[in-house]
Amino acid sequence: MAIMDRFRGHSHPSPASSSTMIDQDPEKKPQMIQGGVKEIFRVRIIAMAIIVSMGGFIFGYDTGQISGFLEMPDFLDKFADQRNAQGELVFSNWKSGLIVALLSIGTLMGALIAAPIADKFGRKYSIIFWNIIFCVGVIVQITTTTTWYQISLGRWVAGLGVGGLSVLTPMYQSETAPRYVRGALVSCYQLFITLGIFTAYCINYGTEDRTTSYSWKVPMGIGFIWSLLMMVGILFMQESPRWEYRRGKVDEARHTIALTYGVANDHPEVQREIQEIQKKLEAEQAGGGHHPWYEIFTGPRMGYRVLLGVTLQALQQLTGANYYFYYGTTIFQSVGIENSYITSMILGGVNFVTTFPGLYIVEKFGRRPALICGALWMFMCFLVFASLGHFALENPDGTTSQGVGYAMITFACLFIAGFASTWGPIVWAVVGEIYPSRYRAKAMALATASNWTFNFLISFFTPYITSAIDYRYGYVFAGCCFAGAVVVYFFVCESHGRTLEEIDTMYILHVTPWKSKHWKPTPGEELPALDNTYLTPGGRGIKKGNEARAPEQSRRESVPATEADMQASGARQE
Repeated sequence: MAIMDRFRGHSHPSPASSSTMIDQDPEKKPQMIQGGVKEIFRVRIIAMAIIVSMGGFIFGYDTGQISGFLEMPDFLDKFADQRNAQGELVFSNWKSGLIVALLSIGTLMGALIAAPIADKFGRKYSIIFWNIIFCVGVIVQITTTTTWYQISLGRWVAGLGVGGLSVLTPMYQSETAPRYVRGALVSCYQLFITLGIFTAYCINYGTEDRTTSYSWKVPMGIGFIWSLLMMVGILFMQESPRWEYRRGKVDEARHTIALTYGVANDHPEVQREIQEIQKKLEAEQAGGGHHPWYEIFTGPRMGYRVLLGVTLQALQQLTGANYYFYYGTTIFQSVGIENSYITSMILGGVNFVTTFPGLYIVEKFGRRPALICGALWMFMCFLVFASLGHFALENPDGTTSQGVGYAMITFACLFIAGFASTWGPIVWAVVGEIYPSRYRAKAMALATASNWTFNFLISFFTPYITSAIDYRYGYVFAGCCFAGAVVVYFFVCESHGRTLEEIDTMYILHVTPWKSKHWKPTPGEELPALDNTYLTPGGRGIKKGNEARAPEQSRRESVPATEADMQASGARQE
């Protein structure tokens, strides 16, 4: 318990020892880079934001275009399975549900498969692999003629690629980005999702009046462009420095961190971050090299964090953003907008534009305040929207109650603005930060799979539920929004401005979430080790006989170190 008390700040080293340690380790001096305008808007940071976040654009574009296809005359003529009362071709609920939702099934599987591939081959080349899979799925769809299940199969294959990218994009950003802009960069994933959706709506609007397969095959084929841009761009980016270090590429990791911060390789900020990565790896090696897959649940505070990530991603879907897009056509009819493509463009435009403030909010106010306030805002919007729809709207299409319709449209847009600037982007940032390097890929895969699972359930069952309980369905989502605020307040630690290793330490030490903003590690002390703090000889992941092996010895046996690394380690031991 002594080591735990020390890192909680209950004891401090003597001034003399602290001074000596800082003199020997100049990187421990408080020379942390502050993220000003000059540091943030560098070419490399902007390139990272655009190129890597294209994974979100690909997902948003593929999601946005399918809703338009289902109403295009040629698509209906080739694949619809029934006629309505007016004799018009329409899709049955089960067929439209399968065509739309099979993408989510593919993304769920792709997210789970992506973790071991990313750990083995690296983040960079895994991104290229999943882009190729996405392109194969588009080819399967675009070559069909009259076979509806070929569209569904192609969306499933494309979903595998989208699912893999949904794990790798925030993972790469969180592992590579400078700490002062990490939240904004990871949040760019959601920004590009909204941009992709809006772009798809606009392109669909431009081709929907065509009576040939041109109307839906051209928007589908344009999807190749975004994937190609991402594959070419990522070739010019560096690999994740944390993956490089764990593979023994210490010099490459140091160089990558220096590039992302825009400083020299020996800058104190670079040395500090390298040391923290090193200490975490030493802790793992001290506990033995073999770590079975189930340690993502049994590792230090990992069960807590995996459940937290899964819950946050589920709640992101359960906030009900997709519900508004489903009901958008109906409520916009009350003000005379009959074209569903225009409706989609309005909602998609609000969704995209209001995501930009989220990139500022996440770095200015932190993760916790933004998520809590955003959840309460959405809770309020849903209560008003559902109450107006159920109690004040006189008939389903709103033609005799335009005032109510205007009010509902207003609160729909206010909700989307709240979601797009808080829960939309920031949940991806939080989930990308709370796991240690050893478990990050697998834990993020599970959390992301939770998102896709609820995405599928909501997209498939919403038509059936809304036909049974109309706008009262909104009260369910309102309750989920309020639950989201509670979960964040009691369980999420503030991670703004901290390195990934410091965030890991906060969860290991059971730092109280609502006090976590003010937590600081003891100056001059190493961060607590994972295995040698919580595990005992002969226990999980530690073989008897290895307990006496020093962390530094273990690291030398598993990871080659540079001469500078060994000199720094010797100085710390002295």
